[in-house]
Amino acid sequence: MSLMILKPGMLSTFQDLGRFGHQHLGVSVTGAMDQRAHQLANLLVGNDPGLATLEITLTGPTIRFTKPCCIALCGADLSATLNGQALAMNRPLVIRAKDELSFGVRQRGTRSYLAVHGGFALTPVLGSTSTYLRSAFGGWQGRALQRADEIPLLRPLKNKGLEELAMDLWAIKLYLPGIIAEPNRTRVRLIKGKQWNEFTAESCAALLTEPYRVSPDSERMGYRLQGPALLMTTPRQMISEATTFGTIQVPAGGQPIVLMADRQTTGGYPKMAYVASVDLPCLAQMGPGDTVYFKAITLEQAQALEVSRVQAFTTLAQSLQPVRTLLLNY
Repeated sequence: MSLMILKPGMLSTFQDLGRFGHQHLGVSVTGAMDQRAHQLANLLVGNDPGLATLEITLTGPTIRFTKPCCIALCGADLSATLNGQALAMNRPLVIRAKDELSFGVRQRGTRSYLAVHGGFALTPVLGSTSTYLRSAFGGWQGRALQRADEIPLLRPLKNKGLEELAMDLWAIKLYLPGIIAEPNRTRVRLIKGKQWNEFTAESCAALLTEPYRVSPDSERMGYRLQGPALLMTTPRQMISEATTFGTIQVPAGGQPIVLMADRQTTGGYPKMAYVASVDLPCLAQMGPGDTVYFKAITLEQAQALEVSRVQAFTTLAQSLQPVRTLLLNY
């Protein structure tokens, strides 16, 4: 045992980059909602980005560590504290046995990501340790964390030399490229879908100019948005097609749904547009009641933004090599 869950929080699940290659069998991809924060947290503790982190939603858990380890917390600011003192985010931090991590009032964002050096001891299902709640598999026993869960770690730290390690880690200067440390955006970029021109001109203009509010019915499968109705010039039946993270579907009522990490594998609603992958983390950090505006960009622009983000993560991983070296040699 390395982590004892004293309080589970609203929704705390283990997520990695997703469960790919099984959509033809009806198995959803799942994975971290904010993959930028997930990858950053893993890199900060010397992990491969594909290892699972603990995705913490709105109201965080209370966790007691029973063995020393190195953690990083990224994403939403949920007023995290360690033993009652404010916890620094976006930094590798050394944790001692009996330390307690807890969370308070939401300051910014919706989801925080907790990474631990070496990773959590989870059993992969279909090549992934992501939790898929609807099918009750992956993660920790296929469910969200509960009180009294005991989560083992794959590589806890030795119980000696922790002060020196903590000082060495703190001395390492970290620089986050703007595309990784980008503040929350209220205007999310999208790419027009193949059914875009089948919607009325008024509907197309509304999606790009009017505010849409995230509905309380939103969750990991999809964000239901509330705003001006989006109507087709001639409503029609469609054959179901494959879906992606960020697909903007429009049911008959005209209120759009943005498909998220736990999306279904296929969908038959008209697909008006797709959120650019670079802005999916921004959308994932929005919660019920938050307002989002959309801006159209071209596919080529979206691809260039994604390439820039990948390059920024590659550069960051190289700059964090001293952290990886310190922890691997400890």
